[in-house]
Amino acid sequence: MSTSDLSVILPRVLIVSRRSVRKNKFVDFVGTSLYSFEPIHGVLLCEGEDIDPSFYETETSSLSPEELEDIRKLHASDTAIDKEKDTIELRLAKLCLERNIPYMGICRGSQVLNVASGGTLYQDIGKEMSSKLPENQRVVHMDYDNYDGHRHRVKVVENTPLEKWFKESLEGGEREIMVNSYHHQGVKRLAQRFVPMAFGPDGLVEGFYDPDAYNPGEGKFIMGLQFHPERMRKPDSDKFDYPGCPSAYQEFVKAVIAYQKRLNSSTRVPKSLKLDQELEKKREDIIRSFSVARNLYAGGSEVHPSKESELRAGAEFLESNTALSLQQEKRLKQMGATVRNASACINRLKVNEDRANLARKVIEKMSVENVSDLMSFYHIMGKICSEVLERKLHGIVNELGP
Repeated sequence: MSTSDLSVILPRVLIVSRRSVRKNKFVDFVGTSLYSFEPIHGVLLCEGEDIDPSFYETETSSLSPEELEDIRKLHASDTAIDKEKDTIELRLAKLCLERNIPYMGICRGSQVLNVASGGTLYQDIGKEMSSKLPENQRVVHMDYDNYDGHRHRVKVVENTPLEKWFKESLEGGEREIMVNSYHHQGVKRLAQRFVPMAFGPDGLVEGFYDPDAYNPGEGKFIMGLQFHPERMRKPDSDKFDYPGCPSAYQEFVKAVIAYQKRLNSSTRVPKSLKLDQELEKKREDIIRSFSVARNLYAGGSEVHPSKESELRAGAEFLESNTALSLQQEKRLKQMGATVRNASACINRLKVNEDRANLARKVIEKMSVENVSDLMSFYHIMGKICSEVLERKLHGIVNELGP
């Protein structure tokens, strides 16, 4: 069962968040080869560090070296530029724009969307914008002492999706809601294709969308929100600040499902795919294969001939899915199940039945310690191969450029 088979049944949404460090290595939700994730039915890009200004600044920054150093000190957790991540996410946003793939950008995700469309950003709202405004118009967009509880007002623009979602909370008032805020950068020049949906008291665009690419029922959704509606909840409660908070995600999901259906209708579904008991059996075989591999490693036992067929289902699944193989393999290795290595070992043994029988006899004569050492060796080799492959993929992407 390939990933293309799965995509006929379930929509595939790429969710991109911050990079994280695990075991002294960066871990990304989306790898360097975006096309290996095809088909993509939706992209949710949220939060992260500052975007490298070289992607949107065509002239020398108006900020002095001293001001830039002050910004780096004040916002140390956000100013660590990661140009590789920027390149990947900008390419992903442009792919969505080219194909009208549903895209929802939250916080940094909205900034990426604007830059990908030709817009620009304030490198620092405080230095470039707030300092030039009267005191009563200035807005605090980042409060480290009250990170989750901090809110500021935004005025919702009429006849926009945001107005529709928060209509109940806007009736009879000044068309304002209180939103959370975790950023020191923001939209400076909004890309031409977008229409604002909300403004802060300082004039900063807090939400925007493409009206020509917005119709969730038809699979169209291109939008950026500077705030996080999913985090707008009352203290120590799961209750949202406003009934309209979940609406953005609900409409995004509706668009993703509609986009998937439209894509499937224009693509010939493989005749071999049967969405019934056959598919369910494949799924169960794969799960059983992973479980067998885990138990074999945990028990320190050898691969018994009777287990080879069960292992093969999981190994073939990983090997046939370039988009999932690295992530799946890493997760399996974390719990000690080197399925890919087990498959490679089995394939080598099957080259010649005599050699296979001889190998089994040799291994059977080994002590438990020797067998354990042999398994550890293949585990280490798998890790080395994974690291080398990762470096080579990075090298290919760097050669191709943004």
